Amino acid sequence: MEEVGQPHSQDSPASSVSLESPPTESWWNVFVHAVRGTGGDPTKGPIQRAVILLAIPMVLEMVMESLFAVVDIYFVSKLGDAAMAGVALTESVLSLIYTVALGLSIGVTAMVARRIGEDDPEGAARAAGQAILLGLLLAIGFAIPSVIYAPEILQIMGADENVIAIGLPYTRILLGGNVVILLLFLQNAAFRGAGDAAIAMRVLWIANGLNIILDPLLIFGIGPFPEMGVQGAAIATTIGRGTAVLIQVYVLFRRSKLIRIRLADLKIQFGVMVRLVRLSATGMLQIFIASASWIGLIRVTAMSGAEALAGYVIAIRIILFAILPAWGLSNAAATMVGQSLGAGDPARAERSAWISCKLNFIFLGVISVFFIAFAPMIVGLFGGTSTASEVAITGLRIVSIGFVFYGYGMVLTAAFNGAGAVWTPTILNFFCFWAWEIPLAWGLSVIGGLGSTGVFIAMTVSFSTLAVVSVVLFRRGSWKLATV
Repeated sequence: MEEVGQPHSQDSPASSVSLESPPTESWWNVFVHAVRGTGGDPTKGPIQRAVILLAIPMVLEMVMESLFAVVDIYFVSKLGDAAMAGVALTESVLSLIYTVALGLSIGVTAMVARRIGEDDPEGAARAAGQAILLGLLLAIGFAIPSVIYAPEILQIMGADENVIAIGLPYTRILLGGNVVILLLFLQNAAFRGAGDAAIAMRVLWIANGLNIILDPLLIFGIGPFPEMGVQGAAIATTIGRGTAVLIQVYVLFRRSKLIRIRLADLKIQFGVMVRLVRLSATGMLQIFIASASWIGLIRVTAMSGAEALAGYVIAIRIILFAILPAWGLSNAAATMVGQSLGAGDPARAERSAWISCKLNFIFLGVISVFFIAFAPMIVGLFGGTSTASEVAITGLRIVSIGFVFYGYGMVLTAAFNGAGAVWTPTILNFFCFWAWEIPLAWGLSVIGGLGSTGVFIAMTVSFSTLAVVSVVLFRRGSWKLATV
């Protein structure tokens, strides 16, 4: 069986970092420990092993989260176009809640990881407790107006009377029950920050398993279950996520060995709450900037016609799904950096980030070669007109060229977040994706006459710019002084 490489003690960055792990431990054994959550303390031992132990469950967690919308769309598609439209429009509104949840998660992971690294589990519990309290308050603020004004929300999103009539129950249940989304994200962020990524993975397995089972039963009324149509999809998803949240709460309050919350931690503690809000607000802005840039690219692409837009959508769906594992590696780097800084070991924090970069470089490099070689076959699985397919093939190949650069950019921006230096990736996102990418896309597409190809070139250039600038800033080391 293949064995993990020998340890290496050198501190230098990407070019000189070797992949460290015990000389006698097989890759399979590392994988088993990762899934079980029995790999040990991430702040100690070989760095590559620690990164992989965190990355594997984080990758699987993200894949599970992406399945929710896919499963709902699959079953609801059997109910007709109006039901599909209701689900799609609701998911668009939910993207705002996802932005808030992801932004809050950045702050939670950074604070919990730093406290755990400082050997302060009580401080980590306080941070997690304040995150839960903040999530509950925000969820109530979202839920009440969303339930009351659900018809108006769908109308603003462009729904006609038929779509509103059919999709309204789905919208009200998911937006009204947004608390399970926020708590699922925030509590998993606490687990990741504490280094217990396996728990975060397992609860999403349970949530998705329930959703997959309940969706057809409640939508179509199989067996003793009532036929509820699109409303059944919303109930199934909410039950799945809600069950996962209850399991998280039980583990956090009763079973976790790394972070144990007490009822006292749910009382407002202004000092902790202010730090959490400061980090999370910047994190939300960071996520919003990155997400909103896609809207700008869609607007530029639409100028080239409907078929170009369809091809763009196909290419982006393939790209986003393919880089999910890379986000798992990036999240692992954030936890390693935060815990290592908390433990007073900035050198280990830096080496963790560079090793994660190298692993991401290898992974996305392989994906890049695969996409470039087999783009027509991959795009063919998604249908579309011949023109749309040609656009998607071209886009997939062009963007894949930048994957190796983006591997570094993803990890290092996550590492900044893990260190608590959240303004650095926020500013980088603004300049790389708004001030640089969108104007470049418009210039190449419209002035340069390249159409949708210009948009894809702009994406590759901006991703590469983000990576290069991130490397320069990371090497300067000012992130090591960030306070959390």
